[in-house]
Amino acid sequence: MQYFNRLLVNFAYFLNSSDAYQRKRRFFYNLLENDDYKYKKYFDLFMMILIFSSVSILIYEVKRDIHDYLNIFNSYIISFIFFVEYVLRLWIHSSISKVIINQDEYSDLLGRDFSLLYVVNKVFKDKMEYVLSLKAIIDLLAIIPFFHELRLLRIFILFRVFKLFRYAKSFSTFASVLATKRFEFFTLAMFAAIVIFVSSVLIYVMEANNPSSPIDTLYEAFYWSIVTISTVGYGDVVAVSPEGQFVAIIVILSGISVLAFTTSLFVSAFTEKLEDIKEAKVIQDVSKENETYIICGYESIAKEVAKKLINSKFNVLVLDEVIERVEDAKRDGLQALNYDPGQVESYKKLNINLSTQVKAILCLKEDDVENVYTALTVRSIDKNVKIMSLLMNSANRSKLIFSGVDEILHDKELVGLVAREYVGQPVAFEAIHAIRAEDSNIKIEEITITQRIVENISKVGELENVDFRVVLLGIHKRETKRFYFNPIDETLLEVGDVLFVIGNYIFIREFTKHLMVKSSKKAFDGK
Repeated sequence: MQYFNRLLVNFAYFLNSSDAYQRKRRFFYNLLENDDYKYKKYFDLFMMILIFSSVSILIYEVKRDIHDYLNIFNSYIISFIFFVEYVLRLWIHSSISKVIINQDEYSDLLGRDFSLLYVVNKVFKDKMEYVLSLKAIIDLLAIIPFFHELRLLRIFILFRVFKLFRYAKSFSTFASVLATKRFEFFTLAMFAAIVIFVSSVLIYVMEANNPSSPIDTLYEAFYWSIVTISTVGYGDVVAVSPEGQFVAIIVILSGISVLAFTTSLFVSAFTEKLEDIKEAKVIQDVSKENETYIICGYESIAKEVAKKLINSKFNVLVLDEVIERVEDAKRDGLQALNYDPGQVESYKKLNINLSTQVKAILCLKEDDVENVYTALTVRSIDKNVKIMSLLMNSANRSKLIFSGVDEILHDKELVGLVAREYVGQPVAFEAIHAIRAEDSNIKIEEITITQRIVENISKVGELENVDFRVVLLGIHKRETKRFYFNPIDETLLEVGDVLFVIGNYIFIREFTKHLMVKSSKKAFDGK
């Protein structure tokens, strides 16, 4: 026995350390259970097609003879696929090897012998937890026709329809919403059951001995109660005695109450969960994007930034702990969540990889303390994601840098620089106002200096922007991270520098093309 136990433990360690085994197990787990796995939606679609095909064949064969290949497809191929799915779900539900390893380590720690009986009980309990779950029972009923040739059992094919709850999220959402009101529905069901039972007995006692009454058995009395309390009233079974009609009035009033209560339960359940459903949809949409800007805080500057990003076709998500500002963002057509950007839990709920799926996190609250706290929180989660922050008071610059912010935007510095350049030139302010106008063709654009441009244009004086009626406002040097207004002609251009130009958007577009064509031409000429 000891030899067998040691062999079993060694095999469990082998499986637990086998990359191939763990890779296969992880693949099937993602395919069956992980909604974020990109191939799961194709698997779900395939299974839904099988379900609808199976039910369609069942309906078709009621009045017609079906071909043998359809019968084989429905009874064996589809059932076999469902059977394999059932076994795979049973396999991934719990890890037998981990149970064995845990028991072995626990026994070593306490100096006891390895207990095979405990392992068997634990594994049996874990697997039965899955087998007795509602979804697993539905899966099992759906594959029953595979084991039986009796035509009666083919009706179990209809249970395959309930498997749609696994593959269609809307069904799962519907079921989860109703589950929140299970106590109220149970109470309602108990009330309806009591009314049906009492009224069935009453109407049977009052009508069964009346020769002109159609109610002659307890089953007919039960049938009459059901159609009456549901307010259907087919008219095929009605009470004829005054006592029976009085009972009918009571049952009809009770039925109206049941329907009204049921309707109110549905409405209240969905009203209470509506925000959660919307929130889940936003998280689902964001998790599918690979270049999302997360804006923390939605105030005046954040609104302008968000508007600019949306116009540039970027995906934007707003996080704010103030519900009024979240609603404001939604009215502006943005995806927004009532999450605190300074809380780690907020980013865990998003369930996204900040490094690979987030282009930048913008801390745009008009409060330096809040921005520092948000930056510290984000940096504690991910060290690589790019963080940009608004700086309201220059005295807090070092705090933002210490918190891990990559880029700092100080609006007062920018305003001061512009004012210094244009002081004493009031016409310039009129020009800037015109540029800011929505209907103006004059634009301010950023042109990033690439390796392609630097190989041919080394200085500002070689840009030839004047020939294209484009004004060079300034240049942001990547190396020093400083902005230079009206740079001199001898200013060197380096890869990563950004030119800020003003002009008619057509001229700017031609100027940008000029830089590229000029570069490509020289490259082509081998100059």
